[in-house]
Amino acid sequence: MGNVTYKDGTHNTGVTVIKPTQDNIFREKIPAAAHVINGFGKSTGLVQIKELGTLETPIVLTNTFAVGTAETALVKAMMAQNPEIGVTTGTVNPVIMECNDGDINAIRDIFITENDINQALQATGSTFEEGTVGAGVGMSCYDLKGGIGSASRTIDIDRKTFTMGAWCFQITVSYGTSTYTTNPLGQNLPRSKRLKKDKENGSIITILATDIPFNSRQLTRISKRASVGITRTGAFIGNGSGEIVLAFSTANRISHGPQTELTTQAAISDDKIDRYFRMTVSVVEEAVLSVLTHATTITDRKGQPRQSLRDAINAYLDEQPDADLERLKTQLGI
Repeated sequence: MGNVTYKDGTHNTGVTVIKPTQDNIFREKIPAAAHVINGFGKSTGLVQIKELGTLETPIVLTNTFAVGTAETALVKAMMAQNPEIGVTTGTVNPVIMECNDGDINAIRDIFITENDINQALQATGSTFEEGTVGAGVGMSCYDLKGGIGSASRTIDIDRKTFTMGAWCFQITVSYGTSTYTTNPLGQNLPRSKRLKKDKENGSIITILATDIPFNSRQLTRISKRASVGITRTGAFIGNGSGEIVLAFSTANRISHGPQTELTTQAAISDDKIDRYFRMTVSVVEEAVLSVLTHATTITDRKGQPRQSLRDAINAYLDEQPDADLERLKTQLGI
């Protein structure tokens, strides 16, 4: 993952790039699937993924009005790496996914440039930050500061260890009523220090990444279970919410120019897939909570603080000097 971050009070936005493999992903594609839980979104590339079941570019996350810029920059980067694109072979399917950060960021300025996309592409690595970074800078989550969060699980299959991970890029404006704001502590968090919205009017982009050998059909089934993890944290998925899931597996490669008509891919038996469904739900739920625990307070484009969960809790404790800390930990589930 690679990030470019802007936090200057007016332009609170950024770019996050996920590079699934170190190989040339256009020439050696990977199985993928996209699932739209509620389609209030402006992502690109999902139609071809749903049709062909392959991913052939890195994934760019950014704000809604930067989608066009990101698409152009990613196409140029892929053409530079693969000079045959558009000449001796077909075009390329760039994948851009977005959330609207206009409540915190001056989104109408269309601030993100192609150079920002290129910098994020070049910055990708195996370690990454979470919280108020990259595309997550302008996000809110359950009336508090949002951002980017992740979680992962390992699992043994036939004496080999595999990993499934989730990245959640969320959430704009207001998103449901979280388990944090419905428990006794959450109900007492200072109302003046956090948003109060009546509608669920936000978005969440979920990326599921694994080296478990799933085919694209199975990845579609896996991606559908992400909604369970999201709703466990308190959302009900409203009319104006954009919930989109992209899942991919690095276990198999699909050549852009196969030498034979017959190909073979390893895959998990469908009779054994339930435990992977459970794992999906678990990592998505934890990734959402990771957003809240890693986010930091920021000043929005109107000069108002968008408070993190940590700072909201500290403010509550300041107002409750005699609070029973052990009881509060129990209420928070920590």
